[in-house]
Amino acid sequence: MLAQSYARTYRANAVLTASPGQLVLMLYDGILTSLALAQEGFKQPTTDPRRIENINHHLLKAQAIITELQAGLNMDAGGDFAKTMHRLYDYHNRRLLEANLRKQVEPVVEVERLVRELRDAWAQMLTQQESGTSGDRVRGVA
Repeated sequence: MLAQSYARTYRANAVLTASPGQLVLMLYDGILTSLALAQEGFKQPTTDPRRIENINHHLLKAQAIITELQAGLNMDAGGDFAKTMHRLYDYHNRRLLEANLRKQVEPVVEVERLVRELRDAWAQMLTQQESGTSGDRVRGVA
């Protein structure tokens, strides 16, 4: 019980001290964690009464994080890139909705792959910025 309290405090401090770029990375990580847990739910026996509840909970959580990322886009400063990301987040949410309604794992696997690519690209950009080797900074992204 005490360890959970420390973990919660650590996470809260990590969020409070993170840069905006690191916060986006944390959100991508949160999506990936929720999608992995949803996939675990699909592996539960169909006779398990909590199977559907687990899948639903984790897919809704992933969708909420995607919606938060979408809401953080700066459409004015981000131009075409922000518009493209907005449409991509719409696609992610639509596929997860389909997965949840039909209780199919395939859309979850697809969205996980797409989000992992975004997450890895974002992490690489942050690493380049920290090392001072980045060119133009990306604007309007979240």
